[in-house]
Amino acid sequence: MKNKRNNSKKAKTSSFSKLSIFQPNKYKFKKSCPLSIKNAPKVDYKNIKLLKRFVSENGKILPSRITNVSQKKQRELSLSIKRARNLALI
Repeated sequence: MKNKRNNSKKAKTSSFSKLSIFQPNKYKFKKSCPLSIKNAPKVDYKNIKLLKRFVSENGKILPSRITNVSQKKQRELSLSIKRARNLALI
């Protein structure tokens, strides 16, 4: 009876031993930042049309993982959105 339990445990663990959390994903690709390319609009608190693209319906700033904006541009974007809110432009 003990042998059967041990064999079943080994069978369960061996199927997952091939999978690894640390294996690189082959099919993952990097999207470029829409504000860092050539001829991209300048991030400014007066450019309301641009700022509205990065704000949700509720008025919250969308995270960079959704909008694919780089960290540097995300900081500029959040600062300019906050300034526009303060001046009641948004």
